Amino acid sequence: MKRVALIIQYDGSYFSGWQRQSNAISVQEILEKIIFKISNHRVKTFAAGRTDSGVHASGQVVHFDIDSVIPGNRFSDVLNGYLPPTIRILESIEVNDAWHACYSAIYRHYRYVINNSRLTNLFLNNWSWHRYQKVLDEVLMSNALQGMEGEHDFFAFQKSGSNRSTSITTIKNIKLKRVEDLILIDIKATGFLYGMVRLIVGQLVLVGEKKISPEVFTNRWVDKKKNDVKESAPAKGLCFVNAVYKENVFKKINKNDLFPEFVIKGYS
Repeated sequence: MKRVALIIQYDGSYFSGWQRQSNAISVQEILEKIIFKISNHRVKTFAAGRTDSGVHASGQVVHFDIDSVIPGNRFSDVLNGYLPPTIRILESIEVNDAWHACYSAIYRHYRYVINNSRLTNLFLNNWSWHRYQKVLDEVLMSNALQGMEGEHDFFAFQKSGSNRSTSITTIKNIKLKRVEDLILIDIKATGFLYGMVRLIVGQLVLVGEKKISPEVFTNRWVDKKKNDVKESAPAKGLCFVNAVYKENVFKKINKNDLFPEFVIKGYS
């Protein structure tokens, strides 16, 4: 028996999320079916972070245990021969049985992309939120993020239906930048609440459109005013960029193989 770790990319437009569903197609279901097809072994896969329906991943990390003659570093090539083009394995490697895709992760990195162009863009539609009604004020939006880093109770940014015992989590880094018409919001945290990033972005857009002030934004999450947090950004603009571990077990992949910013600098 060996433990195999994978880095996976997938286009969330085609799936109901990572986690197996009873009545919809998920990435986990397809991956486990392909593993069974190539090995005749049923496995359970574990991911670094859950992605909901429509959310993408450029560097999702997954592991599974299997008794197979296929070497750990060969699973990527073998699996890619059977997976649909909307799912790609970037690298596979054998790890020790104490390593866990979810529990060994130090933090996770999500990126949200807003297309603030007046016109829609066919090449960005599936990977960004086209918010064109007003020119967003990125300075006000950045100001609203002040004070969010560190350990806090983000109850206001948690959708109903969460099974977490606490809404306290630690944001290691949060930043916002404009690249021409695109606004990138990067959040790195030890853990994410259900719907957290999309709710944060929904409120930030209100700030950028000057419907609420940065102070109101801060007051809503600091004072846990969940009833005031009603706007949520759509799933298609959100991407699970990667998970970071104390020891990097993947040797072939660097950050430019995941979701590099130069990929979306298409306006020069």
